[in-house]
Amino acid sequence: MDQEAAIGAFAALAQASRMAIFRLLVRAGPDGLLVGEISRRLGIVPSTLSGHLSVLKRSGLLRATRHQREIHYSANLSAVNDLVGFLLSDCCDGRLDNCSEIISLLKPA
Repeated sequence: MDQEAAIGAFAALAQASRMAIFRLLVRAGPDGLLVGEISRRLGIVPSTLSGHLSVLKRSGLLRATRHQREIHYSANLSAVNDLVGFLLSDCCDGRLDNCSEIISLLKPA
């Protein structure tokens, strides 16, 4: 991921509702959720939700697929991995012992 793409992803996340949507879809995993379910769980009206989902999708953080009459959204986990990798690529100038707290967060429990 280059700096411009990272800035776009952070800009998309720099709003409370979009951050909540993104976190919900990351928790949902690769299966994601239908728009109606996202709306219900977060209490965001569909017309407002649509705009937020569009911003997140344009940034590359979400994927969308159509299922009959509704759209199904999921977190683009490879983009999330790329964003985390971008953030950590220069971590501690290669001295990983200085980054032990960050690395421990990335390892499964």
